[in-house]
Amino acid sequence: MTPNHHPDASTLLAFSAGALPEAFAAVVAAHLDVCDECRGQLALADRIGGHLLVQQDGAPLADDARERLRARVLAEGAPLPRPPAPPASPATAADDALPRTLQPYFGRRYADLRWRMIGPGIHYVRADRVDDGHLMLLRTAPGRSVPMHTHGGSELTLILRGAYRDAIGHFAPGDVADLDSDVEHQPVTVPGVPCICVAATDAPLRFSGWMARMLQPLFKL
Repeated sequence: MTPNHHPDASTLLAFSAGALPEAFAAVVAAHLDVCDECRGQLALADRIGGHLLVQQDGAPLADDARERLRARVLAEGAPLPRPPAPPASPATAADDALPRTLQPYFGRRYADLRWRMIGPGIHYVRADRVDDGHLMLLRTAPGRSVPMHTHGGSELTLILRGAYRDAIGHFAPGDVADLDSDVEHQPVTVPGVPCICVAATDAPLRFSGWMARMLQPLFKL
């Protein structure tokens, strides 16, 4: 698996600093399990962040410390040796196993999930043990579209199975959509298998259609 869409550099920096809300950190951790490139970027961010702390010699970090770190990560790329990818699980176990970093929130197996219907062909499972932000799994049938929406805050989505297309591009397993309130989109799943993704949000979505807006309070999306 070689993802083509990754978290923003600022998201990785916040993860490195331990500053991401729990829901967003869970999504990033699941992406890191399958992405050599982002593991290399994270190792670089950790190293540069450590240097910045040492240089401060116990003094508080300057207000622009994170921006300087971000600039160096973007400028230098990821020259560090990349940590090895996690060993592959046997196919019989991997077919039904959720990513290990998501199992504390949703359980170990897809077969055990208790999906709730939002609309025709669209189901979700919400994690109920997240202290900061909202975390959910979303399953959309092939060829279905999620209602057009933008975001009241930030949204971080990782594709686990299947794929979808929207105005931004094509998102397949391992890809991350790192979105903010400036993005309006309508994901449409590709034919074949249902698209399953994990999404973290810190504010309610903003739907364009009246029906989705009317149902939104019921599902707390």
